[in-house]
Amino acid sequence: MLQVLIVDDEIIVAEAAKTVIDWGEFGVTSLFTAYNIRQAKETLDKHPIDIMLCDIEMPQGNGLELIAWVRDHYPKTVSIIMTCHADFKFAQQAVQLGSFDYLLKPVPPDDMANIVAKAIDKINKESEMMQYNQFGQYWFQHQPFLAERFWLDIIHQTIPSNPEAIKKAAMERNIPIVDQLIILPILISVQRYHKELNMREEKILEFALRNSAEEMILDLGNFQIISLTERKLLAILPFEDKLTFEKLKKSCESYITSCNHYFYCDLSCYIGDQVYSHELQEMFQQLFLMEKNNVAHNNKVYILSKQATKSVAIPMPDMNLWSVMLKENLKQKLIAEAETFLERLINTEGMDAKTLHNFQQDFLQMVYFVLKLKGIQARKLFSDTYSRDLLARATRSVLDMITWINHMVSKAVQYATAVEQSQSIMDKVIKYISLHLDTKDLSREEIANHFFLNPDYLDRVSKNEIGMSVTKYLEQERLKIAQELLSKTDMLVSAIAAHVGYSNLSHFSKRFKILTHMNPIEYRQLTSRNRTNDKSKMEQKASNDSAILKTDSK
Repeated sequence: MLQVLIVDDEIIVAEAAKTVIDWGEFGVTSLFTAYNIRQAKETLDKHPIDIMLCDIEMPQGNGLELIAWVRDHYPKTVSIIMTCHADFKFAQQAVQLGSFDYLLKPVPPDDMANIVAKAIDKINKESEMMQYNQFGQYWFQHQPFLAERFWLDIIHQTIPSNPEAIKKAAMERNIPIVDQLIILPILISVQRYHKELNMREEKILEFALRNSAEEMILDLGNFQIISLTERKLLAILPFEDKLTFEKLKKSCESYITSCNHYFYCDLSCYIGDQVYSHELQEMFQQLFLMEKNNVAHNNKVYILSKQATKSVAIPMPDMNLWSVMLKENLKQKLIAEAETFLERLINTEGMDAKTLHNFQQDFLQMVYFVLKLKGIQARKLFSDTYSRDLLARATRSVLDMITWINHMVSKAVQYATAVEQSQSIMDKVIKYISLHLDTKDLSREEIANHFFLNPDYLDRVSKNEIGMSVTKYLEQERLKIAQELLSKTDMLVSAIAAHVGYSNLSHFSKRFKILTHMNPIEYRQLTSRNRTNDKSKMEQKASNDSAILKTDSK
């Protein structure tokens, strides 16, 4: 769909140009005419003109001036000069101003058709070139991302681990990868940051860590850095003869030192073996396992080929003594014992993630057992986000495990001490009940959960201190309030029941009768009669007192 503008001050010539050829055959859908420069500019401003045929000599301005204006304002428009002068200077000037071609009037139909065909061919080629350039620009901007996605698909086996599948995927994505390319992967893992970071700050530091890896290892060869999950990066280097493991280790050590200093973190590098691209996924799994099992050391470089694969079972400590320390609230002694054991493990052969996991399970069992003896619900005490995060990180390293142990023991001892040394847990329970008597769902379980206590343990404490269970005390306090409201207000019985936490009126009446030996209506009638009798007695006594005073005054 093309649009053409014919500009000529001679109306007859302009109209003749509209009919000299069949414009529809060339894909022209709109044909405009203008008889001076002003009209031409107005048309160009309103419509996207593809081709303009323009006379040179016009009374209100030179056609060459119009071409110059079109070049500045609508550079995609193809301009063709039409004139009666066969002067080369005109043609030369027209070309310099951006005119596509030069036609002499009167223009023969074949010449017009040829020139228009050439102009349309030029428009089509420029359109293709523009699309190509846009694609090229897109490729240039997104090529690193596309290459990263390619290697991630190999690692995650979205691309099957065989040479033909990888070669095909590389060709489809225009990834430059040669046959039998040997690569060497390096896993970079951040073990911890030295200060609390929000998600945005972590992303910024990840970007900095990535850029630093590119700069500090770039002299070893062109390579790809891939961002993985959980604070991990993967560097993929083409393996060359000049690339030695010793040289690579030194570069990684320099990188680690810089990251420690500038990016507030501990990290380690894990150098794999040289493999073909279809072997990358298996090699990555080996590096990932090596990183997972490094629970003892920080800021080190590990070379897969130099790591021992021998597995040694490490005996766990007897935690019976530790449980006694926790029961007696000996926080510092217990933490010191645990830290001593863990620090001995750092240089023990066979120390790995499984060993740390087994230790954590035994320690959890010991803590939960002691808390149960004290009536404290561990799942409530340690269900906050911070406790859960420390629990998840504890098996990543000995340092993380020590941090978690400090948190667990400190929180357990602190709460156990508060329960034992408070004015009495029942004082708190009684106060809590008084503030929530109108809560329908208030129960022994809810009260126990609020204080991180086992419901049965809370009942034992309640019976020892106030002679009844929590459930009985709660019901007693509710019905006391109900008695007050029945005797002193005109509230409906159903409203009183709801006010003291009973949603079922029948159940309320039954419980009330057990306590008072009468139903709520009978109780209200009795207390009303008693109030009436008491009022009459008080009035009679007042009358007698008044009579005595009158007699004495005489």
